[in-house]
Amino acid sequence: MAKDIKSVILRNRDTLARDAAGVASLVAMLIVALHLPNLI
Repeated sequence: MAKDIKSVILRNRDTLARDAAGVASLVAMLIVALHLPNLI
C-alpha cells in the first residue's frame, strides 16, 4: 500500500502542488474573512 501511495504522489506531483496552492489560498481567504470585522 505504501508503494501505491508513493507511485500516486510521483505521478501526480504537479496536480498535488496546484491543489496545495488552492487549499492555502482558501485558508488565507478564510482567515482574512474572519478577521475583517475586527479591522472595520
